[in-house]
Amino acid sequence: MTKTILWIAALVVGAVLGLLGLHWLDQTMEFVAVVYTRLFQLLAVPTIVLAVITTFATFGAQGSGRIFGHTLTYTLLTTFAAAAVGAGLYVLVAPGNLPAEAIGQGGEAVADTPQLSYYSHLISLIPNNIVKPFLEGNVLSLLLLAFAIGIGLSKLPESENKAVVVKGLLGLQELLFLLIRGLIWTLPLGIVAFSAQLSAQVSAGVVADSIGKYVLVVLGGNVIQFFVVLPLFLLARGLNPVHVLGRMMPAVLMALFTKSSAATLPVTMDTAENRLGVKKNIARFVLPICTTINMNGCAAFILVTSLFVMQNGGTPITWTTILLWILISVISAVGNAGVPMGCYFLTLSLMSGIGAPVAILGVILPIYTIIDMVETAENVWSDSCVAAIVDRDL
Repeated sequence: MTKTILWIAALVVGAVLGLLGLHWLDQTMEFVAVVYTRLFQLLAVPTIVLAVITTFATFGAQGSGRIFGHTLTYTLLTTFAAAAVGAGLYVLVAPGNLPAEAIGQGGEAVADTPQLSYYSHLISLIPNNIVKPFLEGNVLSLLLLAFAIGIGLSKLPESENKAVVVKGLLGLQELLFLLIRGLIWTLPLGIVAFSAQLSAQVSAGVVADSIGKYVLVVLGGNVIQFFVVLPLFLLARGLNPVHVLGRMMPAVLMALFTKSSAATLPVTMDTAENRLGVKKNIARFVLPICTTINMNGCAAFILVTSLFVMQNGGTPITWTTILLWILISVISAVGNAGVPMGCYFLTLSLMSGIGAPVAILGVILPIYTIIDMVETAENVWSDSCVAAIVDRDL
């Protein structure tokens, strides 16, 4: 409880500092925020790999298979629910088309953004070099490697060599968690910087140019998923949503400011184990997987944004179109990387692939910072819910 109060106080202090409008202070806060983001990204990659390998190696492929089955089931259920909520709100609110001059300005904004096909994205997930996924931080490629190594270790006959390898990996994992706890201890300073950075951006008008109903649908869907749908999943499994959210609040707040569920993973795992009481073998297996495939906020963003872009391009939005894109958004979100703006670039790729007017994404770009923050917080909250539910089930 003390830690949560300290983090909230840091949040308020940072917001006040950002509103002062002092250039040197804004630059200092930006520097500190970048340092913290980079440090968490540094720890996130080995955390994911070691967590999956050690779980498979020590818990066994069969036991891990049960955990993975439960994790995948709840991931798909919550992600479909998020997309369905977004679709329902889109029909209810019915955003109108943008004026032609706004779309023209948006075309200039997306002219320099990278546009990769979804086929290229999928191919890039298959590693052809054992070092490259580590250097690029390609989470899904690393998961594939970790699965292979972990299952291989679990299938090896018991021997001194196997015991040495497993003990070495467990030792590295303990060292990693020691570093994570040290970084979390200093995190209030990081929260001050993150909050000041956001406050300065808002006061400078970065998010002032909103597009009304579209933003209402995206953020409204995230809020409903966060405060209504996910708590219902917890209640259905006999868990108290207020208790779970209270315990996981440090991870949710961290996600809000880093805008990266992968960078937040060390905090999410530490919080789930030490505050929520999720068993280590479950937290260290479920959460790294959820970080890469459990993207509730991303699914809702892809669906709503795709419908909005296609509508502005003259495509009739029928129930058949909506149902098809619910499916596409869920599949796309599962394969998305848990990095800042991952959903934005994935949606850009999808819209480029069908020839939709991607210039509209340039209109959305100025306000995407806020959308990305809310999405990531929702994703980490959903990861926490899935971990708590799987822990209860097993």
